[in-house]
Order: sequence, then structure tokens, then C-alpha cells
Amino acid sequence: MGDASPAVPGDHTHEIPDGAIRAGAHALELDLHISRDGIVVLSHDPTLMRCFGINKKVSDCDWEYLKTLRTLQAPHEPMPRLIDVLEYLSQPGRENFWILLDIKLTNEPFAIMELVAKTIESVPIPTNGPDWHRRIILGCWSARYLPARAKHLPRYAVTLICVDLSYARQFLQVPLISFNINQKILMGPLGRGFLDEARLARRQVYCWTVNSPNLMRWCIRHDIDGVISDEPGRFRQVCEGWEKERSGVLGIPNPNLDRITLRQRIEIIAATLYVICFGWILKRMYLTPVAQLEFEDHKSK
Repeated sequence: MGDASPAVPGDHTHEIPDGAIRAGAHALELDLHISRDGIVVLSHDPTLMRCFGINKKVSDCDWEYLKTLRTLQAPHEPMPRLIDVLEYLSQPGRENFWILLDIKLTNEPFAIMELVAKTIESVPIPTNGPDWHRRIILGCWSARYLPARAKHLPRYAVTLICVDLSYARQFLQVPLISFNINQKILMGPLGRGFLDEARLARRQVYCWTVNSPNLMRWCIRHDIDGVISDEPGRFRQVCEGWEKERSGVLGIPNPNLDRITLRQRIEIIAATLYVICFGWILKRMYLTPVAQLEFEDHKSK
């Protein structure tokens, strides 16, 4: 992995792209929601409460109102739009920076895909850079987004964001799909064998959210293709240290750097138990089986 492994920060203010690039990140993860008047905005939550202190849903507010808001936490940033980030990344010198769009399950599939497509089309492709479909990955949590993606963004690759690997395995034969997996699940008993299956199917695997140096080293050791972290600068340092170890510059590696703490082991077990106990609810509510989509597609023909 090393320098070839993307570090992907997951923050959503105007200052973030600049900071991410300076920190050595290769990409930016953006969480998407839609305003009432059809503007694609960047917000992790469907409501404004946590970041802005306002008890309203993003989808119940027009952009004219949303653009006046400032985050509770300093430096009191405004809510950005997807188009703001695309215009920033279309400028010279930023052609190799890519984006992972986290399309939240609260978004209606065809509505969000159509608006994302229109937003992308409104920003010219950089003269010396690759087309947007080579720089943007659509992060989807469910197969129910695939028909909308096929209609509005057919050239764009998809990464399945997931915590349930039994569901992820349904996608191993679906073309143009990679996997973006919660690291605690991948490290636990439910993740056993999945990396081998993904590599056999020639699929990339990303991990989220990885902030501890020892867990970053776990990703490097297991050849994870992309690491989503709130600390891209730290990940860059870990990669540099790993490369020095491999080259023999640092002598014998310190085994303590890789040791998984008791707290981390408990968190892995807790995440595993959560999926075992409650994963069926998520499946029933949101996670459309791939086979069902294939059946409906054949039936429509």
C-alpha cells in the first residue's frame, strides 16, 4: 500500500479540500443530501441539529435558507454544495484528486442520482484532467440505488458501503462495484475470508473510519485499497514509517505499533454483535437483495 494507498478524509466544509490535499490525501468522501428545492448539499446527518443546532431536516429547507447557516463549532463554516467542491477540484493542479460520494439511505434513489448527474454535468471537465466518471465513485448502501445509477450515471463506478458482509457477498459478481466496509466488522469474525473473496473477484476494498495508527497499519498489512480517515496527515506518516521499516532504515520493527488494544477488541466484538442482533432490521428496511433487482429487470423485459 504505502503511497499508493488513498487516504480519504470525510469532512464537509469549504476549507477541507485544501487541507486534505496538503495532508497528502488522494480523495475526499462527501455525504450527500438534497435540499427542498433540489440542491445537492454536503451533510452527514439528515437533520441540522448536530452541526447547526436547528431542529429541521435538510430536505425541508430551501438552499436560500441553508446557505445562511454556520456550524456551531469554530470556525463556523457554511454548508457546502456538491457543485462547490466540483468547481474547486476542476481547477488546474487538482486533476488527480478524486471523490467518493456517500449517498445516504434517506435519499430517494432516482431523485438523488438525477440531481447528482445534473450537478456533475454543470461543471466543465478540466482541460488537462480525466473525465469526471474517472474521478467520482458513487457510494451506495443498497442495491436499490443501482437501477437509478444505471439510468443517470451508467459510466460511474459504485462502491457498496456496508457493515453486513453477508449482504456484500451478493455483489461480488456485479460489475463495476468495489466495497467500502466498516473496519471493525472486517477485522471481526464476520469479516473472515471476505478479503480473499474480494481479491479473487478482483474487487477493491476500502475501510472506514480508521483514525488510530495501529489500525492504519492493519490496513497496510492487509493491502486495503483505500483508507477513509479523519486524520489523512497521520495516515501519511504511518505509510512513510511503514516504507522505512520495509526498506530496513528503522531496523527491527516495533511489535507494539501493531498491537490491538483491549478497548479496540471490545469495540470489534460489540460491532459484530450489533450486526448479528440488528442487521436483519437494516436488511428488511433498506437492503434490497441483488437477486430481486435481477428478477424485476428480467420481468420488465
